Amino acid sequence: MARRARSRTGAARRRPRARRNRLPARWPAAGPAGGKSSPQHGARVVRLTAARLLTAARRRASERGRRPSAAEPSVPATLDFHLSACVACARTGARVLMEYWGKRGTYGIQEKGRNDFVTVVDRRAEEAIVRLIHGRFPDHAVIAEESPPSGGSSGYSWYIDPLDGTTNFIHGYPLFCVSVGLADPQGMRAAAVYDPLRNEMFTATRGGGAFLNGEPIRVSPAEKLSQALLVTGFPYRSLHRLDAYLGSFRSFVLGSSGIRRDGSAALDLAYVAGGRYDGFWEMSLSPWDVAAGSLIVREAGGVVTDFHGRDDFLTSGDIVAATPNVHAAMLRVVREPEEGG
Repeated sequence: MARRARSRTGAARRRPRARRNRLPARWPAAGPAGGKSSPQHGARVVRLTAARLLTAARRRASERGRRPSAAEPSVPATLDFHLSACVACARTGARVLMEYWGKRGTYGIQEKGRNDFVTVVDRRAEEAIVRLIHGRFPDHAVIAEESPPSGGSSGYSWYIDPLDGTTNFIHGYPLFCVSVGLADPQGMRAAAVYDPLRNEMFTATRGGGAFLNGEPIRVSPAEKLSQALLVTGFPYRSLHRLDAYLGSFRSFVLGSSGIRRDGSAALDLAYVAGGRYDGFWEMSLSPWDVAAGSLIVREAGGVVTDFHGRDDFLTSGDIVAATPNVHAAMLRVVREPEEGG
């Protein structure tokens, strides 16, 4: 009897500990490393989509009791339908990229032109994105890097760079992204630039502000060129313009606080939008390189033009993007070599 009483006493002591370790009812259990959700506890694990990220950011802002200032875009109440498609396309392309990342030598590489490479990775990522767009928007045009333009009757055009930073990717340099932008007859409508290595999704809609993983972003407060950290790209595909480029490069070396070169124009623009860089300039780019990023910079409060201060950068390929005051100073510099030539 004494032994039975002791066992009952021990069980009673153990029971509270078991309750403390038990998950609450309907608490979603963590899934396995492969990413599949667990069916335990009868709960449904809800994936944190871009829409929920935006809703969570809005809730956090309201809990803090802070109203967005005029200089800070508020988080939209609902995710724009076209932006949702841009995000889906960017993630679709990124999944293909990550299947090949770090496997140099296992996929084919071709040289389209001098210092202009394309891989099987670019093509397969683009095919996946274009397939998704055609499935959702069969009447939209698609302008993509690795395939001929497809016409559309709706007035909407998609600008797709499935792998911006191909040379970086080939060499295992960890800086590349997927860039997806949608334009309507009034201009750029929605955009997403996704860095899969850092899981950073930069997004914007016209008039709706710019965001990084659902949190609002703004360009830096830099007001002078001498305070600015700049980023650029070398004109490898237009070496006949090298002298003009080097003229502006020299002026910026002397007049700024520093210059970086990352090898991905779309990420350069996203970093300007997020305040990591204060200004960006490059020449002879393609429209898919800058379409999405240009909208993100503008919605973050920055200025984007061609080298003459016009809105023609998608056609000319020459672009300056920066904070308002730094942009004015940069424009004076890049104009000089061009006008002098």
